Amino acid sequence: MAGRFEQRPTRTTVRGGHVVVPAPRSAAAEETGRTREWVPPWPLDLGLVLGPLRRGPADPTFRATPDGSVWRASLTPVGPGTLRVSARAGVVRGQAWGPGAEWLLDRLPQLLGEADDPDAFEPRHRLVAMTRHRRPGLRLTRTGLVLESLIPSVLEQKVTTDEAYRAWRLLVRKYGVPAPGPVEGRMFVMPEPRVWSLIPSWEWHRAGVDNKRASTILRAVRVARRMEEAVAFAPVAAQERLEVVAGVGPWTSAEVVQRSHGAADAVTVGDLHLPGIVGYALAGDRDADDSVMLELLEPYAGQRHRAARLILLSGRTPARRHPKMPRGDIGLL
Repeated sequence: MAGRFEQRPTRTTVRGGHVVVPAPRSAAAEETGRTREWVPPWPLDLGLVLGPLRRGPADPTFRATPDGSVWRASLTPVGPGTLRVSARAGVVRGQAWGPGAEWLLDRLPQLLGEADDPDAFEPRHRLVAMTRHRRPGLRLTRTGLVLESLIPSVLEQKVTTDEAYRAWRLLVRKYGVPAPGPVEGRMFVMPEPRVWSLIPSWEWHRAGVDNKRASTILRAVRVARRMEEAVAFAPVAAQERLEVVAGVGPWTSAEVVQRSHGAADAVTVGDLHLPGIVGYALAGDRDADDSVMLELLEPYAGQRHRAARLILLSGRTPARRHPKMPRGDIGLL
């Protein structure tokens, strides 16, 4: 029966997938902020590039609007900022508000993949080559921010996607600050490290976050400065820095540097679904484990994350046989 129905997206397919950015419509009058225009010398798909930064359809820090724009609310090193990005006729326009506006605009090209080098990737499988051809606008984002990816990645450890997204949404809305700019209170900037450290234990519980994940986040925010320093490191060294924090392992650190560094080789190991998806797509082996996945991705050494991302975007995933993980909510206990 499973083959008759469209498969529900798993955590890995959501991350590797594409945020649907509506087609641009005529622009209405907008409140002014700091602006920057930039012309990328390659095709650009905002949904593909920025999609991995969205933590669920109701993420309070991310919005895709009907005018074809993507909005992000970020906690930058100089304070909160809101960034609106749109692309029309090959020209990218960024608008930003708040204390972090200038910081966000300065790094707009890197956010949209300027530091990425997709030409270094050579497809070794027909499926991968076809997906790459069909997705010319794919580049790997680089946010230059660690905690904004680390905290939600910790929330996603060992739980369903819906549970993790709900926890992120509840905590950011309750303890974050309203995003600056014309967002009408519908977006929030994630809390500062000190605010995370002061969240009462019962509020973690109400958000469905167990003590293990909450404690990992608390340990990370206590050394927030050291975590953010990892942006200046090479991806492998950055992962080593992050994994010094108890509770942050290879799965979490890879998920972070994929976003903060645009790390093309940071393949996610320890994932519940990814090995089976890669194994099925490349070798017809839906029961592949991490060792098999890494062996199949070995021809893409240096570009393994990009290869995995293209495999996820191909849509070639095994039909679900049975639920792998039950959904729960410890906040109801």
